[in-house]
Amino acid sequence: MQYDELTPERKAAITLVAFGADVSAEVLRSLPEKEMERLTVEIANLRDVPAEIEEKVIDECYEIFMARQYISQGGVDFAKTILEKAVGLEKAREIMGRLESALHVTGFNVLKNIDSHQLVGFIQNEHPQTIALILTQLSSQQAAAVLSELPSELQSEVALRIATMEKISPDILKEIESTLEGHFDTASSGEMSVSGGAKTMAEILNLIETSAEKNILQSIEAENADLAGEIKNMMFVFDDLVLLDDRSIQRLLKEVETKDLSVALKAASEEVKGKIYSNVSERVAVMVKEEMEFLGPMRLSDVEAAQQRIVEAVRNLEEEGQIVVSGRGGKEDVIV
Repeated sequence: MQYDELTPERKAAITLVAFGADVSAEVLRSLPEKEMERLTVEIANLRDVPAEIEEKVIDECYEIFMARQYISQGGVDFAKTILEKAVGLEKAREIMGRLESALHVTGFNVLKNIDSHQLVGFIQNEHPQTIALILTQLSSQQAAAVLSELPSELQSEVALRIATMEKISPDILKEIESTLEGHFDTASSGEMSVSGGAKTMAEILNLIETSAEKNILQSIEAENADLAGEIKNMMFVFDDLVLLDDRSIQRLLKEVETKDLSVALKAASEEVKGKIYSNVSERVAVMVKEEMEFLGPMRLSDVEAAQQRIVEAVRNLEEEGQIVVSGRGGKEDVIV
């Protein structure tokens, strides 16, 4: 067996055998049926593989994985630059050469390099479901920028579809992707993954301007109150208290009962505890700590309920404009 004579399928089979049965099973399950059959036959036909051949195949596999990761992070040129620094010019060319056939960019991935204004102009006349699908392929920041520029009625419709999106037919994905590839120039590579749901919608809304966020949430609530509540819960969680400035923390604590605070802090991170203690007097801090100790062991559900009440207080105060949550998208907040 000569390394240079190995086919890609044989190399894949050697790699999977080296990784073990559990990993091999996971990989095979993710493949299309025909590819799975071909690879299974290769694995079945493998005989004793010399250790030096196995090592070279695994090294090549690792190099390709790393190159693809670099490409997804910053494109082909970025990958070449990093690889040249890591393994030298000749080796980098060799690795990129192996990936040449895989450097074709998917229609969805190329959108990551498209300006939001240009993208809005392209998609705003599409069906809301198509727009929703496209936005799930973008980063939360880019999706938020695009969603902000859509007409308000379309914003709400698209947001609802993202939040309720489940699995999409591969045929539909290929059709949309083909259209995108035909419209935009391609210049980078990456993997496509479909992900919608309340969490995706919450991440987008966390980065969108407040006026658009309220409009979208109100529209979703009118259609599905439970879904709107789920999205709200994911938009700001108890650990996000560290995003509040000191003035906002102090304002929040005026709305929170000492017992609720003591219960909530029993399962809080040290960062959150530090944030709270640094914004109360030493006497109050001692009182809260003593209350926490006095309460003893508590059910996690009770602690989470107390945390949720505090989160709801944060939402109410933010809606009233009395506190500021740092790190949110949209125009920069100016405190005067």
